[in-house]
Amino acid sequence: MTSLAKILIIDDNSKLMEDALPMYGYEVEAAHDGLMGLKILDENTNFDLILLDVVMPNLDGWETLKAIRSNEKTSRIPIIMLTSVTDANKQISGLKFGADDYVTKPFVLPNLLARIEALLRRSSWNKDIKQHQPLPFVKGDEISPLTAREKEILSFVAKGESNAQIAKKLFVREVTIKTHLNSIYRKLNVDNRVQAVLLAQQTGII
Repeated sequence: MTSLAKILIIDDNSKLMEDALPMYGYEVEAAHDGLMGLKILDENTNFDLILLDVVMPNLDGWETLKAIRSNEKTSRIPIIMLTSVTDANKQISGLKFGADDYVTKPFVLPNLLARIEALLRRSSWNKDIKQHQPLPFVKGDEISPLTAREKEILSFVAKGESNAQIAKKLFVREVTIKTHLNSIYRKLNVDNRVQAVLLAQQTGII
């Protein structure tokens, strides 16, 4: 039976994913640190998606991500970061390096599967799907237009800046930035700044 997609797992604790993903139709190969992952990619770039852990020995996920994105042969492979880091600003910094999505550890398998499926559907490996698919965390089909100020604030958020930093640049109080962000989340049907940035990047809002 033809697999749904070929996935490279770069994680020093990957047994659960190695055991589970083939049961759902995915072909998997695993590397237990970033250096091993880059070696595999150097020999074979025929992967549809990479699951990349952040905290690993020898070469961490951030440096591995940068190396993958700087290589022309691997730069377009979709990457989901697996991270125990819950700091939204650090996650957004990862988006600047080229991460396509995040799954926070510990995760439940259905959530990981949904993220994998959604990212594969909107990536170039599936030529039959012509338009972007909704991100799995979006709570509704409709999104409302953002104001110019909201887009400006979201652009700062996408650069990894904190509420305090944005407030200082815009000469407003930090509570004003929080109010604008709450409005942005409501209009985009998302829960937090990382989700807002991912959706805004996908839809061309910023």
